[in-house]
Amino acid sequence: MADAKTKIDEMVKSKDVVLFMKGTKAMPQCGFSSKVAGVLNYMGIDYSDVNVLEDADIRQGIKEYSDWPTIPQLYVKGEFVGGCDIITEMTLSGELDTMLEHNGVTYDKDAANKIREANA
Repeated sequence: MADAKTKIDEMVKSKDVVLFMKGTKAMPQCGFSSKVAGVLNYMGIDYSDVNVLEDADIRQGIKEYSDWPTIPQLYVKGEFVGGCDIITEMTLSGELDTMLEHNGVTYDKDAANKIREANA
């Protein structure tokens, strides 16, 4: 599992935004992963997707790495942000926008506003 931790650490730090999910951003394989990937895709965020279904060590290892029991898990600039519920709340409150801006991550502000308008 130490090997998985090293691998996960490298993945998390290799890109500004990384989503550990079931499936891929093009073909999510669970509703929660689909929801988070959908938000990131709609907002035009450049992110790396890691399909935990392809590697049991990564699937278990990411839960230990973050001390978070569920998938998906979003990381921005190497920091764990949260899972589906947290990302949804942060998107609707505008907190995700603030965090992305603070970390220099490019996203479509109009798309973020449309998500909030549609859920108002």
